[in-house]
Amino acid sequence: MAKSNKFMSIVAWLTAVIVSLSVGFGMIGGTLALPAWLGGATLAMVAGWIVVIGTLISVVMAILGALSE
Repeated sequence: MAKSNKFMSIVAWLTAVIVSLSVGFGMIGGTLALPAWLGGATLAMVAGWIVVIGTLISVVMAILGALSE
């Protein structure tokens, strides 16, 4: 893979991680909410934690995968 393609892939991946964490923490903190008919603040907080934990697990797995190559 060309260096510029690999760099752009890393930038895109890092951007996705930052956005995922921002959305997750926004849902946990109440900045982003769901309407009451979709579960309201409680479901938003649970979904936020799922997003944050899932993102952190995927980051660790990606780092471990890169180190094993």
